[in-house]
Amino acid sequence: MPRAFAFFSGWVLLLAVTPVLAAPPSIRPELALCTRSVSLLACQDDYGNSYSVAMAGTTLFMRGYEASSHRRWAQTNSRYGQLTFFTGVASDGEVWAGWVRKVGWTSVTRISSSSGIHSKVICDRLTGCR
Repeated sequence: MPRAFAFFSGWVLLLAVTPVLAAPPSIRPELALCTRSVSLLACQDDYGNSYSVAMAGTTLFMRGYEASSHRRWAQTNSRYGQLTFFTGVASDGEVWAGWVRKVGWTSVTRISSSSGIHSKVICDRLTGCR
């Protein structure tokens, strides 16, 4: 799977299913250990990957580090009602942009990246993502 798409879809799933663990440390190595405050969530997994998420109004700021590729990245999401626009940049020069539209239980995501990826993903609570 191309890196930008894997990154974005991973964030959607990661933020939705990763529990926030304060203490004790995770006994399952695939889960990230997270610390949070009122406005910031910071997580790191056993592989050295890390990310942080901060919210200001309807704007979400994310930063992260992929240990295997030594790649740093940042992404900003801005929400307007049921529509969210996002843009991101990585330390290797890749950039991406897209949007997510929510309609009921369904979300439609479009993403394009400088590496040539153009994808559409539809996710639904009943049927999953396709």
